[in-house]
Amino acid sequence: MNCDLSKPSKGGTSSDQAAAYCHGILDPNSQVGNCLPLGNMRMGTWVHDIECHPGQGAKLARSAGTFAKVVKEPGAQCLVRLPSGVEKVLDSRCRATVGVASNPNHGVRKLRKAGNSRWLGRRPVVRGVAMNPVDHPHGGGEGRTKGGRPSVSPWGKPTKSGYRTVIRKHGR
Repeated sequence: MNCDLSKPSKGGTSSDQAAAYCHGILDPNSQVGNCLPLGNMRMGTWVHDIECHPGQGAKLARSAGTFAKVVKEPGAQCLVRLPSGVEKVLDSRCRATVGVASNPNHGVRKLRKAGNSRWLGRRPVVRGVAMNPVDHPHGGGEGRTKGGRPSVSPWGKPTKSGYRTVIRKHGR
């Protein structure tokens, strides 16, 4: 932007906006859509499309209507609160876009018929008890049955009752 107020601005903005921009009143760090390093952003800024490592490309808060919040900037690293509520420490050189990702009503949209779901590439979900024994451990039996065993996946792994699927690093 042209900060010399004697010359006309090419962007078509008024002279008060140009003056405000030059004197730091209108901060470029707070303009929605700007992609900046996290270290240059103020605390409390809503951001999306965040990098995990500098130059890697956006990895976090990319889906429709999501945003993260810059909680604090201690120096070389920044603390960011993600949409899941997890607070993550990131390098201050990681870039993020100011604002909220567009289309916040994406998750609210109702799928009115089975075809709408198929257009999105989603296959139908079939219950295990409705299958044959060769297809699922709950399958088979004469008439309607309860499955005959605790809930398991098609490959026989338990799916409910507190069965841990993620191996923790803490040695549990």
